[in-house]
Amino acid sequence: MRQIVVIADNLRSTFNVGSLLRTAEGLAVSKVYLCGYTPYPKSKHDQRLPYISEKIDKQIHKTALGAERLISVEHEDKIENVLNKLKDDSYTVLALEQSNKSIMLNEYVPTEKIAIVLGNEVDGIQESTLKLCDGVLEIPMLGSKESYNVIQAAAMALFHIRFSP
Repeated sequence: MRQIVVIADNLRSTFNVGSLLRTAEGLAVSKVYLCGYTPYPKSKHDQRLPYISEKIDKQIHKTALGAERLISVEHEDKIENVLNKLKDDSYTVLALEQSNKSIMLNEYVPTEKIAIVLGNEVDGIQESTLKLCDGVLEIPMLGSKESYNVIQAAAMALFHIRFSP
């Protein structure tokens, strides 16, 4: 089975994080890295104040519905550390973003080890992070809006990657 990991960088919403974890668990993603200021579930060696980690954990649980305990999740402040680690482990690292260098998702043929990078809900993926990626995937927009919600976009990309031959 294809190995897929997700890297979420600087997401703002605990509800988006919960939804991402539920979606990733449902599509058999191996691991989700939550980077930057992305909220993350309470962990065994949590460094945050207990009332803060508990509040965030409850908010994530509201949309994850327990998936946060079924999937491997790791928090890392610096996305660069995660991307370098995955590249060293032979993952193809792809940003999910709009770009003049992007490949349309429906035209992409997945490799066996893929890491998908998701960015901030408003600003997307930072330029410095895009430069560290092996490529950029874009989901075609047919309506008049300019972009999808980050979690709906992630779900479409993960579904395509999981079930493409």
